[in-house]
Amino acid sequence: MTDQLILRAIQFLLMSLIIYMLYLIFSHICKHKISITDRFWTGFGIGFVTDLLDTLGIGTFATTTSLLKATKIIQDDRKIPATMTTAHIIPILIESLIFITIVEVEMTTLVPLAIAAFAGASVGARVSQDWDTCKVQRVLGILLLVAAGIMVYRMITNPGADLDNAVRGLTGWKLLVGIIFDFFIGMLLSMGLGNYAPELIFFSLMGISPAVALPVMMLNAAVMLSAGARQFIQSGRVNWPGVPGIILGGVLGVLTAAFFLSNLDINKLKVLVVFIAAYTGLMLLRSSFIKNAKQEKVYADSLEK
Repeated sequence: MTDQLILRAIQFLLMSLIIYMLYLIFSHICKHKISITDRFWTGFGIGFVTDLLDTLGIGTFATTTSLLKATKIIQDDRKIPATMTTAHIIPILIESLIFITIVEVEMTTLVPLAIAAFAGASVGARVSQDWDTCKVQRVLGILLLVAAGIMVYRMITNPGADLDNAVRGLTGWKLLVGIIFDFFIGMLLSMGLGNYAPELIFFSLMGISPAVALPVMMLNAAVMLSAGARQFIQSGRVNWPGVPGIILGGVLGVLTAAFFLSNLDINKLKVLVVFIAAYTGLMLLRSSFIKNAKQEKVYADSLEK
């Protein structure tokens, strides 16, 4: 099977998933007589901003959570994961469809890494359920900050050097490392840790253009979120006000960012990757300390009782 046939098969899969997810969402809305206008424009703004940033590699988890809480669309935090997955699945599928089309990446890299990430996500809930989330967040946060520092050092000491734009994939031991890496990242997704920043920095350190990482990480996110979206929609855990607006705003945000990225030179993209890595690393460290403080408070309160 040629690379072109594999690409067409992936495109067909993504388009089929888009149609299927739209059917699931809107059939559920019609069946349960859910208002699509309730908080629509608030959701539209959230979707546009968060999915624009997602397409740039920032990710949606932290930004969407913050905006949902700030706008008071969601009162019950337990509904945030299901709501975010349902609201962002269509824009993320479209992201993946666009970037595997406009960014040339070798199928021998794209397909194995997507399979590895999907496999990691499939076993992640069982394997990682006993892991200390705070420690994982701190380790990953520190590693991202170190990697960002390495990239800054390389950009300062060799400012004229560019990433090898002729390299469109991983081979040999780098591919093997990439498969193991993405399997691990897939497992971490079950703990609420995003895949975008780690994959961007990994590709950059492997000497490959960050642009090549975009279709890989987006396809990874698309297949993993698709697996859980159907269950979330049927579970009753989705907070529907604002969701139709997030979907439409998200699609427009993706299209806006895709145009921006297609006109972004590689040096600016490298700066963006450093920012993403540093931002994500700091947010992970912040989340770990906040979560740890809450756990210590709960423990202290239990001792007092």
